[in-house]
Amino acid sequence: MQFREISEEKYRKFWENHPLKSFLSSPEIGKLRKSNGWDVYFVGVEKDKKLVAATMLVSHKRHFGKYEFYAPRGILVDFYDKDLVHYFVLEIKKFIKSHHGYIFRMDPYLIYKERDIDGNVVEGGVDNSSVVLDLEHLGFKKVSIPNMEQVGWMFSLPLEGKSEEDILKEMKSGTRNKIRKTEKFGITVNELGYDELDRFQNIMVETGERKNFAVRDVSYFKKMYELFHDKGEVKYYVTELDLVKYEEKLKDDRKKSVEKLESLSAAKYNEGQKKNLENEIASFDKRIKEAEDIRNEKKTDVITLSGSMFMIIQPEIIYLSSGNYEEFLKFDSQYLIQWKMIQYGIKHGFKKHNFYGIPANINTHPKDYGIYEFKRGFNGIVEELIGEFELPITGHYYLMKFIHKIKK
Repeated sequence: MQFREISEEKYRKFWENHPLKSFLSSPEIGKLRKSNGWDVYFVGVEKDKKLVAATMLVSHKRHFGKYEFYAPRGILVDFYDKDLVHYFVLEIKKFIKSHHGYIFRMDPYLIYKERDIDGNVVEGGVDNSSVVLDLEHLGFKKVSIPNMEQVGWMFSLPLEGKSEEDILKEMKSGTRNKIRKTEKFGITVNELGYDELDRFQNIMVETGERKNFAVRDVSYFKKMYELFHDKGEVKYYVTELDLVKYEEKLKDDRKKSVEKLESLSAAKYNEGQKKNLENEIASFDKRIKEAEDIRNEKKTDVITLSGSMFMIIQPEIIYLSSGNYEEFLKFDSQYLIQWKMIQYGIKHGFKKHNFYGIPANINTHPKDYGIYEFKRGFNGIVEELIGEFELPITGHYYLMKFIHKIKK
């Protein structure tokens, strides 16, 4: 076996065909890091002139002229080939030390233990505990959940071998009804172009202020567009409602309910049905007035309800970022946008629709459990990754940890 630096092109070809690939380990993310001041390297192991392991390393100068090294969602290797893993890690350690590094971080895109929809471990399912033990044997230290850089727990909907009818049937009835309601309302899902990304940013800022989370600058979303969009690997969508058409639909439905009510005789057995129709008409009146009020207040016929960002790289579609205008939450438009992307995934042969991050240890009902409840309504499984690991390279590692602790 031979360890060596490799070209970006050689790394890309290896990455494209590796089962543990993620958009985070793509060369494009290396370019994003580079634009933010990081250095980027590609290294690998060749055996019989064939590349058998590789990773992208990004590094950033910290204190005392020492560098932090990180392999986003790396390393790309068969973790059950212990000889290969041990050799690769040892050589990476030498490489980092020669480049004045003090730490090596990585968070492999590898499932830890197979879990069901409720977050419970599946008996006899996938179990990569031995990989964790092997990494710890090599000197890696597991990072605690609150300090992890990337998502550690995800919720995914397997799509392989399923039709739209299968997916709809397996959803919770409440989720299925909300999708149908949004379609009935005439809500549309529209892709944003590069020059429209400030619309997505505005939604994210409003959501971040409401839910108390930090939002990236619009320059990040634009850079991601530049890096991934031409290959169809990132898409930004907004949901919109044409209030004029919406009102027309409500008035038409109201008219049908009125006609049905007037057609009923005064017989006692019709009293229940009459009451239901009267309530239905009152509901139409309320929604028609709400639509009129929104039009008058916003001075527009078309309103934006929500926005979402998706990474679309085989074998999965990742629901990466999203936001909603609070005043329009009642339209439930995020249900529609998820359904549209699930349909896209089925049509284009994706293996899963990844709703991405959920709180850790979901079966203990942690804070933000509602995020999981929304995603769970579509059916699927909980995926716990093996986590993030740190490998000390020099004694500066412990000094740096102490400095960070003091700052924190």
